[in-house]
Amino acid sequence: MGLSLAVATGLYGISFGALAVAAGLSVAQTTALSALMFTGGSQFAFIGVVGAGGSLPSAFGAATLLGVRNAVYGMQIASMFRPGPGLIPVQAQLTIDESTAAAIAQDLPAEQRRGFWTAGIGVYVLWNLFTLAGALGGNALGDPTAWGLDGAAVAAFVGLLWPRLRHRDAWAVAVVAAVAALLAVPATPAGVPIMIAAATAGVMAITRRGAAPR
Repeated sequence: MGLSLAVATGLYGISFGALAVAAGLSVAQTTALSALMFTGGSQFAFIGVVGAGGSLPSAFGAATLLGVRNAVYGMQIASMFRPGPGLIPVQAQLTIDESTAAAIAQDLPAEQRRGFWTAGIGVYVLWNLFTLAGALGGNALGDPTAWGLDGAAVAAFVGLLWPRLRHRDAWAVAVVAAVAALLAVPATPAGVPIMIAAATAGVMAITRRGAAPR
């Protein structure tokens, strides 16, 4: 399970590498972003804002909002494994959707650990290798607008979002957040509409949880 997740997720790195170069990042900056940030949704948000001409604080804010979920995963993984102080930074870096899913899908503690580390290390290695491949390939293509890569970030976000829209509640949150972002586009700098959409989704989630029967 961990290896299959690593291969499937790692391949997305090709898209990220090409899109990051198309957004104006160098090959070195692109590979550094994957090695250090290492969370796909946040990385796509970052280059989306930068590519649209947004400021670095806006890009950082958008990436951070999408990366908050990893903090929740981290608390869950920490309670499962109780790592020592020396292992915490490595485990934190590898705590992503795929490694968390591989861990919690297992019943035995030994298998949970194996699933986490297999998926985490596998995704990290392949994601960075394919990011480099995508960045080199995107750099060789020349003008990104001639190949339609300037609009590919939107397609990548839709691909990430679509599997999560399984219930009416998710659709309601997505629609309201999208409308909030669209209304903010003419009046705010690039990157701010993403943060407004994320804040809208968060408020809706808190409101619906508070209204749920106890």
